[in-house]
Amino acid sequence: MDISTLTLYFTKYGAIAIFVIVLLEYMNLPGFPAGIIMPLSGIMAARGNISFFWVMVITVAAGLVGSLLLYALGWKGGEVFLRAYTKRFPKQKESLEKNLDWIRSKGSMGVFLGKLIPMIRTIVSIPAGVIRMNLVKYVTASTCGIFLWNLVFVGAGYVMGDQVFELLGKV
Repeated sequence: MDISTLTLYFTKYGAIAIFVIVLLEYMNLPGFPAGIIMPLSGIMAARGNISFFWVMVITVAAGLVGSLLLYALGWKGGEVFLRAYTKRFPKQKESLEKNLDWIRSKGSMGVFLGKLIPMIRTIVSIPAGVIRMNLVKYVTASTCGIFLWNLVFVGAGYVMGDQVFELLGKV
């Protein structure tokens, strides 16, 4: 999904588009890059289309819902899901195995830190579900990590405007 298409959706559908697109990005679906979605949300806030506060609420809520869906997949499907997932996305197998070990050893701090690392931040929820991490700890760690990640990227779009894409190398 390119920036002009995202801008069209954000302009036409506002908060709903932001929520749905961020939700899909946090579910690790291809075509929804955070490096475009989050700053564009910040730009929309800077232009007065929506308040910065509500962009943060919407993006954190969407990120948490997407993360909880992957957590539930890990919890319900566990190892079976991981085998199917890595068969479909073999390049992510090593990353998932490292995540699983890391989450076991680091617990909720591992989820928090994982939410701050590109490529890992969206799939860290699956291993957390697989190991059946305490839901309250998972939600707390995820929310904090999602908030921080989104604040940096939404804030960059808000402060820098369109120049943020030059900095991120997306346009």
